[in-house]
Amino acid sequence: MSSSPTGPTSTTASSSSSRSELALIACGALAQPAAEIASRRGWPLDVHPLPPLLHNQPQLIAAEVRSLAVTLAERYERVLVGYADCGTYGALDTVCEELGLSRLPGLHCYDVYGGAARLASYFEDQPGTYVFTDFLVRSFERTVIRELGLDRWPELRQDYFGSYTRVVWLAQAPDDELRSLAEAAAARLGLPLTVVDTGHAGLEQALGDLVVGG
Repeated sequence: MSSSPTGPTSTTASSSSSRSELALIACGALAQPAAEIASRRGWPLDVHPLPPLLHNQPQLIAAEVRSLAVTLAERYERVLVGYADCGTYGALDTVCEELGLSRLPGLHCYDVYGGAARLASYFEDQPGTYVFTDFLVRSFERTVIRELGLDRWPELRQDYFGSYTRVVWLAQAPDDELRSLAEAAAARLGLPLTVVDTGHAGLEQALGDLVVGG
């Protein structure tokens, strides 16, 4: 799985300097909204995505971030990390400490969107909570069904999801089409759907903290 992007998702830094100001190494699932927020806020931030399917192999995330960060450090004043821990069990924090990088807060991107305390309450209330984001809703067929082989072996659904009791969709920008996709995805898993409208405020705040203090 390559970590070499063809170019940044957003380019707002001035070309008058030999080194641009800020680069964000972002999970592919966060890259587009991060770039849109940076553009709206006028931040001198270029967003460099890594493949979103790395979340299916979180043991690879830290090494991928390290490799890209070393490359980007030659071109940018600061490199920021648009990942939470995301299942790396501290490996990403080790990379950040070694290279002097700052990352998004929390255990996973759900904390960024919904707030760590709120997510913890969901899992405490029902440990069998499966979480959607807008990205996962849109890419469900590819990132869940095909990646887990459920298109070929639908009988595995019970093995993968039999312990889950509900889906909580952290909806950043819900519309009728996305709601229909979320309902269909939850039905595909055989689980009831709870919709929590989060917007992008949590991501915007977390990115702002990185840009200002990262």
